[in-house]
Amino acid sequence: MKVLLGFGGSQASVDALERTVDRAVAAGDELTVALAETEGATHDELAEQVEKTVAEADLSVELREIAGEPASELVAMAESEEFDELVLGGNTTSPMGKITINSTAEFVLLNSHVTVTLVR
Repeated sequence: MKVLLGFGGSQASVDALERTVDRAVAAGDELTVALAETEGATHDELAEQVEKTVAEADLSVELREIAGEPASELVAMAESEEFDELVLGGNTTSPMGKITINSTAEFVLLNSHVTVTLVR
């Protein structure tokens, strides 16, 4: 399966990366990680974080940089390059047990024609 993971460096992104890498190794998935620069991290810092996690799993991934609005870029990339799945970190769960998602995840969930997996 061809999988695209959106990665911004948050703890939710790190959790999604770790679970997606584990699944890719087990299932033989082809993994591409799209790096979305945030206020807290540059593309180089994000790439270093991804490479460290991937090296521990002995998996080869393609790293891509996202310029502009991450949500729309992820949706466009997933659809134009025919990915089978788009994976994002899911943020937090409220005290009532409901998921709280950020604006990027919300946009992707509402606009993607590719299957979206939200990791929490």
